[in-house]
Amino acid sequence: MTLETALTRLVGIRHPVVQTGMGWVAGPRLVSATAEAGGLGILASATMTYDELASAVAEVKRRTGNPFGVNLRADAADAGQRVDLLIREGVKVASFALAPRKEMIAKLADHGIVVIPSIGAARHAEKVASWGAHAVIVQGGEGGGHTGGVATTLLLPSVLDAVDIPVVAAGGFFDGRGLAAALAYGAAGVAMGTRFLLSKESTVPDEVKRSYLRQGLTATVVTRRVDGLPHRVLRTELVERLENSGNLRAIAGAVRNAVRFRQITGLSLAAMVREGLAMKHGNDLTWSQLIMAANTPMLLRAGLVDGRTDAGVLASGQVVGMIDDLPPVAEIVEGTVTEATKIMRGLGVMAG
Repeated sequence: MTLETALTRLVGIRHPVVQTGMGWVAGPRLVSATAEAGGLGILASATMTYDELASAVAEVKRRTGNPFGVNLRADAADAGQRVDLLIREGVKVASFALAPRKEMIAKLADHGIVVIPSIGAARHAEKVASWGAHAVIVQGGEGGGHTGGVATTLLLPSVLDAVDIPVVAAGGFFDGRGLAAALAYGAAGVAMGTRFLLSKESTVPDEVKRSYLRQGLTATVVTRRVDGLPHRVLRTELVERLENSGNLRAIAGAVRNAVRFRQITGLSLAAMVREGLAMKHGNDLTWSQLIMAANTPMLLRAGLVDGRTDAGVLASGQVVGMIDDLPPVAEIVEGTVTEATKIMRGLGVMAG
């Protein structure tokens, strides 16, 4: 059973279901499983070195011959080199958390790569569409990680009204009911993060997955205490301390964390500050937020890779409170499409 949409036709996939490029989570195993299931899996390259990305792309290609994508940071120092890698390896989709430059979109498009930036406002969608982006992913405030304050139910139609390229809905989706609803709005598919994080193929430690499964609908918080930007995460011990600490205490805690993770990673202080400044994106950050921003990737790594729920940050969408199982990726994708098709047929909508 398939649901053909503008997204499936554009990318060459069977199902309008996207697994988002989650840092430290969306590696070759998860991405290839999604591709094999007929969805679009997206590798998260922001937490990879160039060599690690090259190895990850090669591994995905060994595991599947189906289309997949890579999420890039347009502001990375080696972004051009990574674009060349995608072109050389014939990767089907390039996604971006921040709008890529017009010239970068053109180069990718000229080599047959589909460009799908993630955006948080209709005006951003209009801008990247005018630059030649083939589609956009729009994430509402329910979504995990860096997010905005407008709910998907309002943000999605505003973007659909603004552009005539395929729009993929993200933020608050975890099953076929959400896919049916998104298609009814006029979206070309859905993108899910937390649902795929909580899958059999996800490499997140089992104990961390079980911690997610114990959470309710009020278990997340949107905080600026991590890196100065709105960030939806689970209410871990570390996040609660950050939320409840005063400025001086926050600075001290940020410095301790910076030193701790600098020791773990071997990163120089200058490299960590550069990382923090790259994440600033025009926002006014306090010194404590800047220090935390510099090591935010390592805070995420501590939780999602090392299993350190006491010292790490666990990005999560609000849908965590609706999820109570760890199924295989194929079951997630196929179950989502089957349920959506059944709902749409029940409403008298043609699906094939």
